[in-house]
Amino acid sequence: MFPLRDNIFRKQFPLVTWLIIVVNVAIFYMESSLSEDVASQIIYRFAIVPSRYGSPGSFLGFQLPIADYLPILTSMFMHGSWLHVIGNMWFLYIFGASVEDRMGRLRYFFFYILCGIMAGFIYIYFDLQSTVPSIGASGAIAGVMGAYLVLFPTARIVTLILIIIIPWFVELPALLYIGIWFFYQVLLETIYASAPGLGGGGLAWWAHIGGFVSGMLLLFPFRVKGLFQRQHYPDEQHRYIN
Repeated sequence: MFPLRDNIFRKQFPLVTWLIIVVNVAIFYMESSLSEDVASQIIYRFAIVPSRYGSPGSFLGFQLPIADYLPILTSMFMHGSWLHVIGNMWFLYIFGASVEDRMGRLRYFFFYILCGIMAGFIYIYFDLQSTVPSIGASGAIAGVMGAYLVLFPTARIVTLILIIIIPWFVELPALLYIGIWFFYQVLLETIYASAPGLGGGGLAWWAHIGGFVSGMLLLFPFRVKGLFQRQHYPDEQHRYIN
C-alpha cells in the first residue's frame, strides 16, 4: 500500500520537512559518487552496527566513548539506494508535512531528531548481536507516523494498491492505514525473530517499531495548544493538499 496524499489542510509550507528531504537526498548523492570501497568504509563508520556496543549495560550506561554513539544520529541521514531514499522521503513528506504544520517548525525538527535517536537506541538494544550496518531515516519517519496517527486518526489517506499489475486507488482512514503498517512491522519482526535463519529481510524492524512508539509518546512533550481539536477545512476544494 503506497500513500499518495492526505486530506489535511495545512496553514504553512512544510519548510523543515523539505529541508530534511534535501539533506537526505544530497548526502546520498555524495555517497553514490564515491568509489565502492570508500563508500563502504564511510557507511560502516557512520551506520549503526549493534555488535559494536557490547552488552546492554555498557551501551545504556554510556560507558563507551561519546563518538561511538554518533552513528545513532548520522545513520538517520544515510541510505543504501535511490529507491531507499526516495521511498523514505516520500513517506516523510506525506506524513511529516501535516505534523510539522500542527507542531510548529522548531518543535518538529527536534521531535524528528529525537524519534530517530530513540529508534536507534531501541534497535541496538533488541539486536545487540547484529554485525550488519543499519542506515536510513525510517526510524525517525516511523516516529512521525506515530504522531500523525494521534493527531489525525480520521484523516483520509489516498492509497495506491497494486493487485498483481492492476492499480487500485482507495481512500483509507489514517487509523486503518497506519495501523496496518504498524501491524506489518510487528508481524515481520516476530517472523524473523522466530526464524533467525531468514536473516531479517535486510530491514531494522525494531527501529520502525521503536520509532513509531517513541513518536506517539514524545508527541505529548511537544504538544501545542489545540492539539486534539477537530481539524477544520476552509472549503471543500482546499481539502486535498499535494
